[in-house]
Amino acid sequence: MTRRNWIRPTAVALAAVLVAGGIALAAVRPWSDPVPDAGGASTPTSTTPPTGTRSAAQLRTDFLDRYVEDGRVVRKDQGSDTVSEGQAYGLLIAYAAGDRDRFGDIWSWTKRHLLTDDHLLAWRWTTDGGVADGQSASDADLDAARALVLAGKTWDDARYTAAGKQMAAAVLDHETVTTDLGRILLPGPWADSEPYRYDASYASPAAYRVLAEATGDARWQELERGSSAATAAVLAKTDLPSDWSQVHADGSVDPMPATGNDSRVLYGYDAMRLPVRYAEACTAKDRELAGSIAPTLRRTTQLAAQLDLGGTAVTGDRSALAYVARAAAEQASGATSAATQDLDRADRTSATTPTYYGDAWAALGATMLTSDVLGGCASDAGGAS
Repeated sequence: MTRRNWIRPTAVALAAVLVAGGIALAAVRPWSDPVPDAGGASTPTSTTPPTGTRSAAQLRTDFLDRYVEDGRVVRKDQGSDTVSEGQAYGLLIAYAAGDRDRFGDIWSWTKRHLLTDDHLLAWRWTTDGGVADGQSASDADLDAARALVLAGKTWDDARYTAAGKQMAAAVLDHETVTTDLGRILLPGPWADSEPYRYDASYASPAAYRVLAEATGDARWQELERGSSAATAAVLAKTDLPSDWSQVHADGSVDPMPATGNDSRVLYGYDAMRLPVRYAEACTAKDRELAGSIAPTLRRTTQLAAQLDLGGTAVTGDRSALAYVARAAAEQASGATSAATQDLDRADRTSATTPTYYGDAWAALGATMLTSDVLGGCASDAGGAS
């Protein structure tokens, strides 16, 4: 099984390697739900998907039914532990599904087991020991804050709004730093030493917009501009973005390996989220960043699960995630037919390999790329520029 490795510090050094991620996304489709989800935020009206395909609504329901147990998102294919990323994905998916009961359950579990005194989320929890890693991961914190403020506004629930704003402020206070590129998102408070560790796939322009509107804090606009500049710098170095980079105070960027145990610098399970995050952005400039990698990914019809930064396969493994990422890049570049074909390939690839990570991004990808329910603009190419 392919795994994603993140570098984090222990209490004394930036050395501990954490394991997250997964393989093979399930099918996603370039169609929105034909009707709004009952009880929740509505999605735009669009054509009904062809017979035999799963709608975004069905993908969301499938994920919640399979992986959520009493509010805990269980990584069943990875030892049945839970990570903050999974809880945040569960919140976003439950909100988009209009499932207030499961949203409430997921947030209650998250608040009880993962919420720290700093109003961020501890990264990992296990059934045999509770919190196994108290460090936070900014992608989870950002996604959770986004889900909470969206839910608070849509469902007129002041508790969710307050919790989302509090977490959003903590992200800005503890998980961002200013460089010559502008304000950028650190992967966590542990990465506050220059040169800064950077994962471009954590940045979410749509989430920044949602939280800026909810909080009125001008630092979200700073973060949107700085993250876009950092992402552009990452993409300027190589044909494909690396899973991890380092950003210097002067704004220079260097691609780097994910861990000290593997010297390869790869486009893999982290970096593949970047085109999805940027394809749902509300500015043409950000969507262009997602579309800029499409020509490299078009060099071969079949995509491996990991590529070098020039687009050459470095493994024989296959993953639906690779096709979902290329579909996002194709959609952002205006190649909708190619995007549809890649989503079909993702469907075929993932048919026999359901995974927590893959199924989460199947649901999120279908939602982010086909509707504005999570505050993005991928479904409206005429969004703000």
